[in-house]
Amino acid sequence: MAEATPPAVPAARATTPPPVFIARGLGKVYRTGEVEVQALRDVDLDIARGEFIVLLGPSGSGKSTLLNILGGLDAPSSGDVRFGEHRLTGAGEAELTAYRREHVGFVFQFYNLIPSLTVRENVALVTDIATDPMPIDEAIDRVGLTPRRDHFPAQLSGGEQQRVAIARAIVKRPEVLLCDEPTGALDYQTGKLVLEVIERINRELGTTAIVITHNAAIAGMADRVIRLGDGRIVGIETNAHKVSPSELSW
Repeated sequence: MAEATPPAVPAARATTPPPVFIARGLGKVYRTGEVEVQALRDVDLDIARGEFIVLLGPSGSGKSTLLNILGGLDAPSSGDVRFGEHRLTGAGEAELTAYRREHVGFVFQFYNLIPSLTVRENVALVTDIATDPMPIDEAIDRVGLTPRRDHFPAQLSGGEQQRVAIARAIVKRPEVLLCDEPTGALDYQTGKLVLEVIERINRELGTTAIVITHNAAIAGMADRVIRLGDGRIVGIETNAHKVSPSELSW
Protein backbone atom coordinates (compact mmCIF):
# COMPACT_ATOMS: atom_id res chain seq x y z
CA MET A 1 0.00 0.00 0.00
CA ALA A 2 1.46 3.32 -1.09
CA GLU A 3 2.21 5.82 1.60
CA ALA A 4 0.03 8.91 1.69
CA THR A 5 1.73 11.98 0.33
CA PRO A 6 2.06 14.57 3.05
CA PRO A 7 0.27 17.84 2.33
CA ALA A 8 2.39 20.48 0.71
CA VAL A 9 3.71 23.12 3.05
CA PRO A 10 3.01 26.59 1.67
CA ALA A 11 6.08 28.64 0.95
CA ALA A 12 6.86 31.27 3.55
CA ARG A 13 5.81 34.73 2.52
CA ALA A 14 7.75 37.83 3.26
CA THR A 15 5.59 40.07 5.37
CA THR A 16 5.63 43.83 5.15
CA PRO A 17 5.12 45.65 8.44
CA PRO A 18 1.77 47.45 8.50
CA PRO A 19 1.92 51.21 8.02
CA VAL A 20 2.00 53.23 11.18
CA PHE A 21 1.18 56.42 9.24
CA ILE A 22 -0.98 56.81 6.16
CA ALA A 23 -1.26 60.31 4.67
CA ARG A 24 -3.28 61.19 1.60
CA GLY A 25 -3.52 64.54 -0.14
CA LEU A 26 -2.05 66.47 2.78
CA GLY A 27 -1.97 70.21 2.33
CA LYS A 28 -1.18 73.01 4.75
CA VAL A 29 -1.73 76.72 4.25
CA TYR A 30 -0.61 79.35 6.74
CA ARG A 31 -2.28 82.75 6.58
CA THR A 32 -0.98 86.00 8.06
CA GLY A 33 -3.34 88.79 7.21
CA GLU A 34 -3.68 88.68 3.45
CA VAL A 35 -0.45 86.72 2.98
CA GLU A 36 -0.88 83.01 2.25
CA VAL A 37 1.94 80.46 2.43
CA GLN A 38 1.45 76.95 1.04
CA ALA A 39 3.66 74.84 3.32
CA LEU A 40 2.50 71.40 2.07
CA ARG A 41 0.98 70.47 -1.26
CA ASP A 42 -0.87 67.20 -1.92
CA VAL A 43 1.46 64.91 0.05
CA ASP A 44 0.82 61.14 -0.11
CA LEU A 45 2.92 59.01 2.22
CA ASP A 46 2.94 55.62 3.98
CA ILE A 47 5.43 54.93 6.78
CA ALA A 48 5.84 51.36 8.02
CA ARG A 49 6.08 50.42 11.66
CA GLY A 50 9.72 50.27 12.75
CA GLU A 51 11.12 52.21 9.79
CA PHE A 52 13.92 54.72 10.10
CA ILE A 53 12.97 57.66 7.89
CA VAL A 54 15.03 60.75 7.07
CA LEU A 55 13.15 63.82 5.82
CA LEU A 56 15.57 65.82 3.70
CA GLY A 57 15.17 69.22 2.09
CA PRO A 58 16.09 72.90 2.27
CA SER A 59 14.56 75.38 4.70
CA GLY A 60 10.96 76.08 3.78
CA SER A 61 10.47 72.76 1.98
CA GLY A 62 7.76 71.56 4.39
CA LYS A 63 9.75 69.12 6.55
CA SER A 64 8.80 70.56 9.94
CA THR A 65 5.19 71.12 8.90
CA LEU A 66 4.87 67.46 7.87
CA LEU A 67 6.52 66.28 11.10
CA ASN A 68 4.25 68.48 13.22
CA ILE A 69 1.14 67.11 11.49
CA LEU A 70 2.30 63.50 12.01
CA GLY A 71 2.99 64.33 15.65
CA GLY A 72 -0.42 65.89 16.25
CA LEU A 73 1.08 69.33 16.92
CA ASP A 74 -0.56 70.86 13.85
CA ALA A 75 -3.57 70.08 11.66
CA PRO A 76 -3.59 69.91 7.87
CA SER A 77 -5.68 72.35 5.85
CA SER A 78 -6.67 69.52 3.51
CA GLY A 79 -6.22 65.79 3.09
CA ASP A 80 -6.25 62.94 5.58
CA VAL A 81 -3.70 61.43 7.97
CA ARG A 82 -4.03 58.33 10.14
CA PHE A 83 -1.90 56.75 12.83
CA GLY A 84 -2.81 53.06 12.86
CA GLU A 85 -6.53 53.00 13.53
CA HIS A 86 -6.59 56.59 14.74
CA ARG A 87 -7.70 59.30 12.34
CA LEU A 88 -5.75 62.42 13.26
CA THR A 89 -7.51 64.66 10.75
CA GLY A 90 -10.40 66.35 12.47
CA ALA A 91 -9.47 65.02 15.91
CA GLY A 92 -10.21 67.32 18.83
CA GLU A 93 -7.54 68.78 21.08
CA ALA A 94 -8.22 66.24 23.85
CA GLU A 95 -7.78 63.37 21.38
CA LEU A 96 -4.57 64.85 19.99
CA THR A 97 -3.20 65.44 23.48
CA ALA A 98 -3.86 61.79 24.36
CA TYR A 99 -2.26 60.70 21.06
CA ARG A 100 0.89 62.72 21.74
CA ARG A 101 1.08 61.56 25.34
CA GLU A 102 0.57 57.85 24.62
CA HIS A 103 2.22 57.26 21.24
CA VAL A 104 4.77 59.94 20.29
CA GLY A 105 8.16 61.04 21.58
CA PHE A 106 9.57 64.38 20.38
CA VAL A 107 13.20 65.49 20.09
CA PHE A 108 13.92 69.02 18.90
CA GLN A 109 17.06 70.97 18.00
CA PHE A 110 16.98 72.71 21.37
CA TYR A 111 16.76 70.52 24.43
CA ASN A 112 14.15 72.31 26.60
CA LEU A 113 15.45 70.78 29.83
CA ILE A 114 14.48 72.26 33.18
CA PRO A 115 17.70 73.81 34.56
CA SER A 116 16.84 73.26 38.24
CA LEU A 117 16.28 69.50 37.79
CA THR A 118 18.89 66.77 37.46
CA VAL A 119 19.09 64.42 34.50
CA ARG A 120 17.06 61.83 36.37
CA GLU A 121 14.46 64.36 37.45
CA ASN A 122 14.07 65.76 33.92
CA VAL A 123 13.42 62.25 32.59
CA ALA A 124 11.15 61.33 35.51
CA LEU A 125 8.77 64.21 34.70
CA VAL A 126 7.41 62.34 31.69
CA THR A 127 6.65 59.16 33.61
CA ASP A 128 3.87 60.94 35.48
CA ILE A 129 1.78 61.13 32.29
CA ALA A 130 2.82 57.80 30.73
CA THR A 131 0.64 54.70 30.98
CA ASP A 132 3.49 52.16 30.87
CA PRO A 133 6.85 53.92 31.28
CA MET A 134 10.13 52.08 31.26
CA PRO A 135 12.25 52.39 34.41
CA ILE A 136 13.84 55.85 34.51
CA ASP A 137 17.35 54.48 34.95
CA GLU A 138 16.87 52.19 31.94
CA ALA A 139 16.03 55.15 29.72
CA ILE A 140 19.09 57.01 31.00
CA ASP A 141 21.29 53.96 30.46
CA ARG A 142 20.02 53.57 26.88
CA VAL A 143 21.42 57.00 26.04
CA GLY A 144 24.70 56.31 27.85
CA LEU A 145 24.30 58.81 30.68
CA THR A 146 24.17 56.64 33.79
CA PRO A 147 27.31 58.27 35.28
CA ARG A 148 25.73 61.72 34.75
CA ARG A 149 22.23 61.04 36.03
CA ASP A 150 22.57 63.27 39.10
CA HIS A 151 24.04 66.22 37.16
CA PHE A 152 22.16 69.38 36.23
CA PRO A 153 21.84 70.53 32.59
CA ALA A 154 24.40 73.33 33.09
CA GLN A 155 26.95 70.64 34.02
CA LEU A 156 26.43 68.77 30.73
CA SER A 157 27.72 69.29 27.21
CA GLY A 158 25.31 70.05 24.38
CA GLY A 159 25.41 66.46 23.18
CA GLU A 160 24.73 65.15 26.67
CA GLN A 161 21.78 67.50 27.02
CA GLN A 162 20.39 66.24 23.72
CA ARG A 163 20.74 62.67 24.94
CA VAL A 164 18.78 63.62 28.07
CA ALA A 165 16.07 64.94 25.75
CA ILE A 166 16.06 61.59 23.93
CA ALA A 167 15.82 59.68 27.23
CA ARG A 168 12.90 61.90 28.21
CA ALA A 169 11.22 61.13 24.87
CA ILE A 170 11.66 57.34 25.04
CA VAL A 171 10.94 56.71 28.73
CA LYS A 172 7.21 56.52 27.99
CA ARG A 173 7.85 53.79 25.37
CA PRO A 174 6.50 55.73 22.37
CA GLU A 175 5.72 53.92 19.15
CA VAL A 176 7.10 56.85 17.17
CA LEU A 177 10.13 59.07 17.76
CA LEU A 178 9.96 62.37 15.85
CA CYS A 179 13.23 64.30 15.67
CA ASP A 180 13.49 67.82 14.22
CA GLU A 181 17.14 68.68 13.45
CA PRO A 182 18.41 66.75 16.51
CA THR A 183 22.05 67.43 15.56
CA GLY A 184 21.54 70.99 14.29
CA ALA A 185 23.15 72.66 17.32
CA LEU A 186 25.95 70.09 17.72
CA ASP A 187 29.44 69.66 16.34
CA TYR A 188 30.36 66.78 14.04
CA GLN A 189 31.53 64.21 16.60
CA THR A 190 28.79 65.00 19.11
CA GLY A 191 26.14 64.86 16.38
CA LYS A 192 27.26 61.37 15.43
CA LEU A 193 26.93 60.21 19.05
CA VAL A 194 23.35 61.51 19.16
CA LEU A 195 22.53 59.78 15.85
CA GLU A 196 23.93 56.52 17.26
CA VAL A 197 21.51 56.77 20.18
CA ILE A 198 18.52 57.37 17.86
CA GLU A 199 19.57 54.49 15.60
CA ARG A 200 19.92 52.15 18.58
CA ILE A 201 16.46 53.05 19.90
CA ASN A 202 15.00 52.32 16.46
CA ARG A 203 16.84 49.01 16.13
CA GLU A 204 16.55 47.64 19.66
CA LEU A 205 13.05 48.83 20.59
CA GLY A 206 11.46 48.78 17.13
CA THR A 207 10.47 52.44 17.52
CA THR A 208 9.55 54.13 14.24
CA ALA A 209 12.02 57.01 13.88
CA ILE A 210 11.53 60.04 11.63
CA VAL A 211 14.42 62.49 11.54
CA ILE A 212 14.41 65.90 9.87
CA THR A 213 17.73 67.20 8.62
CA HIS A 214 19.19 69.48 5.98
CA ASN A 215 22.39 67.39 6.14
CA ALA A 216 22.35 64.99 3.17
CA ALA A 217 25.10 62.82 4.69
CA ILE A 218 22.71 61.58 7.39
CA ALA A 219 20.50 60.02 4.69
CA GLY A 220 22.80 57.00 4.50
CA MET A 221 21.61 55.61 7.85
CA ALA A 222 17.90 55.60 6.91
CA ASP A 223 15.71 52.80 5.56
CA ARG A 224 14.14 55.41 3.30
CA VAL A 225 14.95 59.01 2.46
CA ILE A 226 12.03 61.29 1.67
CA ARG A 227 13.05 64.49 -0.12
CA LEU A 228 10.82 67.53 0.05
CA GLY A 229 10.86 70.71 -1.99
CA ASP A 230 8.36 73.56 -2.12
CA GLY A 231 5.91 71.62 0.08
CA ARG A 232 5.92 68.51 -2.12
CA ILE A 233 7.59 65.11 -1.99
CA VAL A 234 10.11 65.32 -4.82
CA GLY A 235 11.71 61.93 -4.31
CA ILE A 236 11.77 58.80 -2.17
CA GLU A 237 14.87 56.60 -2.04
CA THR A 238 15.35 53.24 -0.35
CA ASN A 239 18.79 52.40 0.97
CA ALA A 240 19.75 48.87 -0.02
CA HIS A 241 22.68 49.14 2.39
CA LYS A 242 22.34 51.31 5.48
CA VAL A 243 25.47 52.73 7.03
CA SER A 244 26.02 53.11 10.75
CA PRO A 245 26.28 56.60 12.20
CA SER A 246 29.98 55.99 12.89
CA GLU A 247 30.52 55.62 9.13
CA LEU A 248 28.91 58.96 8.29
CA SER A 249 31.06 61.93 7.32
CA TRP A 250 30.23 65.51 6.44
